[in-house]
Amino acid sequence: MAALTIKNVRKVYNNGVEVLKDINIEIKDGQFLILVGGSGSGKSTLLNMIAGLESVTAGEIKIGERVVNELPPKDRDIAMVFQSYALYPSMTVRENIAFGLGVKKVPKAEQEQIVARVAETLQITHLLDRRPAQLSGGQRQRVAMGRAISRKPSLFLFDEPLSNLDAKLRVEMRAEIKLLHQRLKTTIVYVTHDQIEAMTLGDLIAVMKDGVVQQLGTPQEIYDNPANLFVAGFIGSPSMNFIHCKLESDGAGGVQVGLDNEGQAMSLKLPFDAASVQQKIGQQVVLGVRPEQITDLSSAHGASGQTLNCKVEMTEPTGPDTLVITRINGSNVTCRTHPREAVAVGQTMALSFNLSKAALFDSASGERII
Repeated sequence: MAALTIKNVRKVYNNGVEVLKDINIEIKDGQFLILVGGSGSGKSTLLNMIAGLESVTAGEIKIGERVVNELPPKDRDIAMVFQSYALYPSMTVRENIAFGLGVKKVPKAEQEQIVARVAETLQITHLLDRRPAQLSGGQRQRVAMGRAISRKPSLFLFDEPLSNLDAKLRVEMRAEIKLLHQRLKTTIVYVTHDQIEAMTLGDLIAVMKDGVVQQLGTPQEIYDNPANLFVAGFIGSPSMNFIHCKLESDGAGGVQVGLDNEGQAMSLKLPFDAASVQQKIGQQVVLGVRPEQITDLSSAHGASGQTLNCKVEMTEPTGPDTLVITRINGSNVTCRTHPREAVAVGQTMALSFNLSKAALFDSASGERII
C-alpha cells in the first residue's frame, strides 16, 4: 500500500483542449478516495493518468515516494478494476485470478495458495472452475476484483465498476467493496458518477466539474458544507433545494429572506447575524436548504423551525418517507415528510423550516457566502 499525491496536474490534448486544470489531491496510505462528477468532468482521465494510461502534461503524480509520471503502467505497482470486467473468456475463474501472478513468475504452489485465499475473501471458491460466460455480472466483478487483489499492489484503481449492474446488485457490491477495504486496509481511488456510491464508500471525496476539483473533503463535510451551488446540488439525494430570494435585514441585527408563497408575501429569518453578510444585504442570493430540514410539524421533533403553509404540487412516496414538492419564489422545493402526514396534491400543508444548517450562495458566481 502507498499514499498518493497529485500536485498541480494538468492535461492538455494536442488540439489544445484542457481537460484537467491544476489538480491537487493527497491521500494517506490506506485511504479510500472517490473521484465523482458528471460526464466530461475529467475524473476518468485523472484515473488513467494515475494508472499510466494517459500522459501528464504538467505537474506531478507520486505513488508512495516515487514520482511515476514517466513510468509505464506495469512498473507503478497498481491494479485496476474496470467497468467492463475485462476477464479472459477462455480461462477459468482460477486462471483469471492467477494470470497476473503467472506474469510475475510466482511459483505455482504459491499461486494456488494466493488464489484460494482471495477466493475465500470474495466468497467465490465454488466458482473457481467456471468460465466468465457461466457467471452473473456480480460474480464477474468479484473475479475482476480478485485478480486485482491477488497481486497485492500499492494502489487499487476502480473505474466505475458497478455501472453495468442492476440496482439491487449495485447495493450488494457496494457493501462488498467497503468490507473489502476494511479488511485489506488498501489504498483505493474509485471513479463514479453516482453520488450515493461516493457518500457511502469514500473516506474522501473529490467532486469534479470541467476538469476542476470543486471540493475535496469527507462525505459529511461536503454534505454539510458544500463549497458552491454545483457541489450542493450534486451531493445529496434528493439534492439540496435552491430558493432564489432577496436578503434583507430583520431590523434586529439579523437577516431574513423575502418569499412569495402562492402570491402571499412571507419571510424566513436566517441563523446569521447581519455583520457576517453585510455586503449582500439588499441583493439577490440563493438560499440552500436540504429536504430533511423541511418537514411536517410532527416530524420536526421539537427542532427550532419556522412554519409556512405551502400548497402541495406533487408527492413521491418512498416507503419510510414521502417527498412533498411545493413551489416557493418560482422554484420547486422538496420536503421530506412522514407518510401519514402528507396531504393530497392541491391541498395546503404546514411545513416546518429548520434553517440551522441552511447555506447562502452568491446568485452570480454560485460560490458559498456563508
